[in-house]
Amino acid sequence: MNRLGAFLDTIAWSEGTSTSPLTRNRGYDVKVTGVEGPSVFTSYSDHPFASGGSVLVRTEPRLVSTAAGRYQLLARYWHVYRVQLELYDYSPASQDAVALQQMKERGVTDIGDIGAAIHACNNIWASFPGNNYGQGGHSIDKLISKYQEFLRA
Repeated sequence: MNRLGAFLDTIAWSEGTSTSPLTRNRGYDVKVTGVEGPSVFTSYSDHPFASGGSVLVRTEPRLVSTAAGRYQLLARYWHVYRVQLELYDYSPASQDAVALQQMKERGVTDIGDIGAAIHACNNIWASFPGNNYGQGGHSIDKLISKYQEFLRA
């Protein structure tokens, strides 16, 4: 596997989408897990929250989210990237294109130093260490280990 592919797999693993017990498509169909448990969507015609709605993630402190897909993209960002990248649906290819664009915006176009790539993207994915989202996450050592595992696959 190439380095960018391994990094995308690392993100999906870290966000818990690719390992969701409900996914039927490597995490591309997973909505943010809320107080009512995990859920998936079945149509890739648009982001599942593009027309509104959200998931109650926790009650205290209250947190709602519109994160969906393999990389848990928020609906408000989907609207921007959909136009910018001229995407016509929320298919796996579109989700990958958005994640790659987000990485590019943070200077990550090749994964030469995995630790630096994780650090550069930690304000995108709540499961990455070094952000202030307060949603837990994984250690840098665990993420590097998973990345190396995916790279060898």
